[in-house]
Amino acid sequence: MNVAARHILIVGAGHAGGVAAATLRQTGFTGAITLIGGEAHPPYERPPLSKELLAGAIPVEKTYLRPLAFYTENGIAFRPGETAVAIDRAAQRVELANGDTVPYDALLLTLGARARRLALPGADHPRVLYLRDIVDSLALREHLNTGARIAVIGAGFIGLEAAAVARKHGAAVTVLEVQREPLQRVCAPEIGRFMATLHRRNGVNLRTGVAVVAIEEKGGALEIRTADGETVAADIVLAGIGAQPNVELAHAAGLAVEDGIVTDEFGRTSDPNVFAAGDVTRHFNPLLGRKLRLEAWQNAQNQAMAVAKVMAGGDRPHAEVPWFWTDQYDVNLQIAGAPKRWDDLVWRGGPDDKAFTVFAMQDGKPVAATTMNNGREMRPAREMIARGRAVDPARLADAKVKLQDLARET
Repeated sequence: MNVAARHILIVGAGHAGGVAAATLRQTGFTGAITLIGGEAHPPYERPPLSKELLAGAIPVEKTYLRPLAFYTENGIAFRPGETAVAIDRAAQRVELANGDTVPYDALLLTLGARARRLALPGADHPRVLYLRDIVDSLALREHLNTGARIAVIGAGFIGLEAAAVARKHGAAVTVLEVQREPLQRVCAPEIGRFMATLHRRNGVNLRTGVAVVAIEEKGGALEIRTADGETVAADIVLAGIGAQPNVELAHAAGLAVEDGIVTDEFGRTSDPNVFAAGDVTRHFNPLLGRKLRLEAWQNAQNQAMAVAKVMAGGDRPHAEVPWFWTDQYDVNLQIAGAPKRWDDLVWRGGPDDKAFTVFAMQDGKPVAATTMNNGREMRPAREMIARGRAVDPARLADAKVKLQDLARET
């Protein structure tokens, strides 16, 4: 098929969908592009939702990837507020909730993920909120007032970022986390303990190892009950217990799904005419040698770019060391890698320093790195993880040895 004559349909107008549409044009693709999204907004970045937008530091428009006019000017048929309900793979067309059908030569699914819902009594109360889109962020922002009582269930990135913003607005914040340390799913316990100390120092009542079993309204307030019989009173509850990929459309169409739409390193699904990118994918990472699903700005951005280039005729796989970041109070935390296990930690500095870097090691090789207010070391750290070579731990721990020099040697 002549690539230039094709119609590429993108379903999902979040970060990945918007990046993919723009990349297709920047790559020189001259065929038709249709971008369908369920929200009223054009594609936007999600990190500001729990930071600058939540804090009221920026208007909604500042989250947009590109001005709305960009799509018209570049011949991208953007259809906001429309929802795809079925994929007819045999006929190569997508059915919409309004009854329309949109044909495609190639289909890109950038369906994203949604907030995981609490499954406990009282979780459907209207003052139990989630934080996944612009509407969520603006709704939560209305409650971040001096003296307001905010209970956050879950000490992951979203929960902790929202807690930090709420404290800066003068709200009283309690964070309830079922695991022993915050961020336990993404980093070493030592980093979780550092973050716990940071939040407690800033006035957050952070309680770990606590399971929430019910939420009730009493006297106009919400009462959160825990498994140990204690209660926490709050005006608002924010649940930040993770996300689940929006795979239903793909599953109903018979595509391979496994906690995400399964793709190879090029973004191809089990149907050669259907691709996927972003939070919704469980994709193969050649550097790690396994499949994984990522909920991160970097993956939404860079995987979408890589897959769009493949759809426009390229042949380069998406192969990167995963990277995450968060800003809380005066701390910038960055994490590279997604290891299943490690056998040692090597510190450049220590948790009591103003800035430090710590490597997770497996068989003498760095498999992950965390920088705390030390972002200049993240690039060489990712290079070392990507190469997968053994490093002298003594030199790695020596802050006098420039990490850039050590990366070039390995």
